[in-house]
Amino acid sequence: MTPASALFDARSAPRCDDPRHCVTCGDDGVPMRVLRTDAARALALCEDADGARGTVEIALVDAAVGDTLLVHAGTALTRLDEATA
Repeated sequence: MTPASALFDARSAPRCDDPRHCVTCGDDGVPMRVLRTDAARALALCEDADGARGTVEIALVDAAVGDTLLVHAGTALTRLDEATA
């Protein structure tokens, strides 16, 4: 039987210091630019770098038109600054 410590190598585990990677499910967040907001419903129309558009839930962030958001599973997690975006 393999010891549990051999099954998990901390060096290969997802790192918490990468703001674009979800350590819970392994997916990457997608930077998206805000085109329009609906503050009453906490939604925004956003566009990714390839021009794909989608509705994003913005209840967790203070988003404005022109902001770049890190979006994961249809939810904006944070605003990105120009250097990170």
